[in-house]
Amino acid sequence: MGKQRDLSTGIVAQIQALRQQGLTQTKIAEQLGISQSSVCKALKKNCSKRTNCSGVRKTSARDNKQLRKIAVSNRFKSTSELTDLWNKQTGADVSRSTTYRRLRELCFKSRVPAVKPMLNKKQMEKRLKWAKEHGEWTAEDWQKVVFSDESRFCISFGDQGPRVWRCGGETYNHECVKRSVKFPQSVMVWGCMSARGVGKLCFLKKTVNAAVYQDVLETFLIPTVEEQFGEEDFIFQQDLAPAHAAKSTKDWFTKKQLEVLAWPANSPDLNVIENLWAIVKRKIRDRKPTTLDQLKQNIATAWEAVSAETCDKLVKSMPRRLQAVIQAKGAATKY
Repeated sequence: MGKQRDLSTGIVAQIQALRQQGLTQTKIAEQLGISQSSVCKALKKNCSKRTNCSGVRKTSARDNKQLRKIAVSNRFKSTSELTDLWNKQTGADVSRSTTYRRLRELCFKSRVPAVKPMLNKKQMEKRLKWAKEHGEWTAEDWQKVVFSDESRFCISFGDQGPRVWRCGGETYNHECVKRSVKFPQSVMVWGCMSARGVGKLCFLKKTVNAAVYQDVLETFLIPTVEEQFGEEDFIFQQDLAPAHAAKSTKDWFTKKQLEVLAWPANSPDLNVIENLWAIVKRKIRDRKPTTLDQLKQNIATAWEAVSAETCDKLVKSMPRRLQAVIQAKGAATKY
């Protein structure tokens, strides 16, 4: 079938006039002797050139301003809940669809929220103070720091998996679902890194108490710093986990004459090794290990493949991370 000719301006004007009179598309087509699809296209084309095809907007600029306030005060409410609040506060009678469109016009979009640790006022104050105290440190100063952390790797990868592309009705198709188990096999890993590269990796076999942690440091940290720094000075970073802050662990650092960097609580966004864990997890995600041995091998291979350039780039981000904390007044940052 050949392409239909565009309707004349006069015919389009008649279609619009008849539509405003309340006639259906079918009736308009019969009256003008054209196809219903032509009527539909003409009306849609006209709609795309106007902000509102119904003529009068149901909400005023003042109403929209009130909706913005409601959305800002109720970030986690659904569109239906925001609609109810909006109607109640303004006396309007708008639908969920109208609320959704106005939110889009106000530049609000529904997104999966970022997950960040809970920070109380005292912790935020300490983070801000710490960031200001170390704000004068240069990238070269941070290159002397050895960052450390533990991370858990699961065979099923839980929520770390990718999204899935699917069509309507395919929600539960075999190839579209993500498998889960109640108690997925996992392994806890300790690692360290500096601007000079990754350190030795330790697969933890039991709960980490102070004694176990000190053994990990003796076996994996000491050889790493000897290899990377030799006789040069360095500073060791760790978070405030109970085993790390134990008195016996502090005594161990004193005995070894190791300088430990003071660290604010709940601050993974300041620890560059967190980004390194994410890199390793992305690398092994598509390998789909089925046993713990395979998982460990994949982790070790991906860890060893991390270049010194990658580590150096992460460490050089520290000044920017501190500035972000200062700008956020101690609150969580994008890192």
